[in-house]
Amino acid sequence: MVQISLKGRALRLLSMREHSRLELARKLARHAQEGDDIEALLDALEAANWLSQQRFSEALIHRRAANYGNHRIVAELQSHGLAGDREQLANLAQDETLRACAVWRKKFGSVAQDQEQRAKQMRFLMQRGFSQRAIAVAIKGLEPE
Repeated sequence: MVQISLKGRALRLLSMREHSRLELARKLARHAQEGDDIEALLDALEAANWLSQQRFSEALIHRRAANYGNHRIVAELQSHGLAGDREQLANLAQDETLRACAVWRKKFGSVAQDQEQRAKQMRFLMQRGFSQRAIAVAIKGLEPE
């Protein structure tokens, strides 16, 4: 059986998609042998620009923005050990109501007829991480301004 080096494993993972430093360290730790220095490897990958926290956060935001609210995206960034770029987060905040309306339209399409349906719609959007303000506009079925 051929043993893949940690660097080879890291490059293979990075070729599939962007990873955060924390996430890649966790994945590599499972395969590390005694004497392997994961932190040094991650430093070398960052120096060669194969591993980038900035690219990872941009990719995550791009991947999640269409279906999730700001709270959920920020929480996911934090779980990867990132705070997120202020400019990216400001851009997300600007169009959160539009995204909430699009997600609501796709899932429900019509205004709730009773309190039970309304609560269901609100819970769904809250689980997706949208703000109360964005949810209030979305469940009215109005086009955001």
